Amino acid sequence: MAPVSDYVKIDKNPSLQVTADHRIEVVEAPIEKPGSGKVLVHIKTTGICGSDIHFWKSGNIGELKVLGNCILGHEAAGEVVEVGADVTKLKVGDRVAVEPQLPCGKCFLCMQGDYNLCQDVEFSSVYPYDGTMQRYKVHDERFLHKLPDSMTYAQGALVEPVSVAYHGVERSSVTLGKPAMVAGAGPIGLCTLALAKAMGATPLLITDISAKRLEFAKKFVPEVLTYQIDTTKTNQENAVAIRKIFGDSEYVQPPSVLECTGVESSINTAAYVVRRSGVLTVIGVGRGDINNFPFMHLSLAEIDVKFINRYHDSWPACINLIANKVINVDSLVTHRFPLEDADKAMATSSDPSNGNIKVVIED
Repeated sequence: MAPVSDYVKIDKNPSLQVTADHRIEVVEAPIEKPGSGKVLVHIKTTGICGSDIHFWKSGNIGELKVLGNCILGHEAAGEVVEVGADVTKLKVGDRVAVEPQLPCGKCFLCMQGDYNLCQDVEFSSVYPYDGTMQRYKVHDERFLHKLPDSMTYAQGALVEPVSVAYHGVERSSVTLGKPAMVAGAGPIGLCTLALAKAMGATPLLITDISAKRLEFAKKFVPEVLTYQIDTTKTNQENAVAIRKIFGDSEYVQPPSVLECTGVESSINTAAYVVRRSGVLTVIGVGRGDINNFPFMHLSLAEIDVKFINRYHDSWPACINLIANKVINVDSLVTHRFPLEDADKAMATSSDPSNGNIKVVIED
């Protein structure tokens, strides 16, 4: 029999589930037994992501659709409470951050290291694969990463959004001593800003439509320049105003722009900000189709457009960045709820008027 912690009574498993008809409900979920190579984790902290809100409100993100009940959540950390057969690197009591994906490990993408692009990936909270807004979750030990004693469970959960930003910065042209712009001051944009600073990009500028979020960004990275998007202006007019902040010549414009909202107008504005021969990296997730994309402007300026899909091989690096205080993510957590109030946490996260940045669910 696999070892079980002698101080944990495993009897109830409250969870937050989304339904196919766009409802969320806190219900008891079955507790799985960990099979070979798997462990049972008591999820201590789960962050709410914009994708959780999309699945609730819209029932889909592009081709990913909610076709039945599914437990939400994929930003998580917790404690190992039971291990299955053949588990070698983890034991009961270990504190872990959850990398919420299980690729097939056999396709050419997995074999070349791009396992985030695996078309057969089992990703937590994407139907039909249950996520981490539950007390107990079985997960593959290969995608659980030990946390140092200095890190909190909340920090461990934030490794996931930091990993999104990490993969975006990794694919971008962010360079030591050169300017960069981040579009969007939500959690991903703020993590991207922190990493761009750590990479030595300067000057840095961040945009958003919310003055409150820009104020938060200024406290988060004091040296950052800010620009509040004027919704009465065209995308190009906003881009001209942003460029004036960087300076008058083309040379001082940002060769790297990282778009973290996925909103059509923001993507188009970003396309007009990045300098000729630069790189526009789209990190944000939005609608399935984008209209009025400035194709010829990008073509004539030889601006490369890159996209990201989640992350790969980022957890060890992002744990190091947080544990060694290269970046400080603690202030991103603005609201905390117990697991039993997960539905209230979702409602809070979906309402930008309350000033939330990252809402977490704790157990």
